[in-house]
Amino acid sequence: MERTTAPAPLPRGTRVLTIGLHPRALDYSRMPEGLDEAAMAARIEAGHALVREAGFDAVSCLIDGDPDGAERAVRAHLRDREFGLAMIGGGVRMLPEHTLLFERIVDVLGEAEPRIRLCFNTSPEGVVDALKRWVSG
Repeated sequence: MERTTAPAPLPRGTRVLTIGLHPRALDYSRMPEGLDEAAMAARIEAGHALVREAGFDAVSCLIDGDPDGAERAVRAHLRDREFGLAMIGGGVRMLPEHTLLFERIVDVLGEAEPRIRLCFNTSPEGVVDALKRWVSG
């Protein structure tokens, strides 16, 4: 069945789980010059600060590239509280070597929180924009 209208936005105050690669999990030899673990950690923390300043009820889940470990980390967060939205970071989705990791995370989210909505960013600086696409107010 084809959907003809977009789903209604989630209400302000919806708890959000942000899932991204821990800076230590990236291969910086493939990244632009000057981007290293310290720089990426600073960008991620700045992105989290923007999320907090924007008033989102967000919980960060930084994962390594191991699908089993990532599944355990995501499940641990989902056991503790309910989330209406999950933001999955670009490093998880866009790097070919993380395809299995991405699939596993999507499967875990769908199984554990069947009504959860997903959104995606392209950089640590884009998290707020990704969340605003799904949360009203």
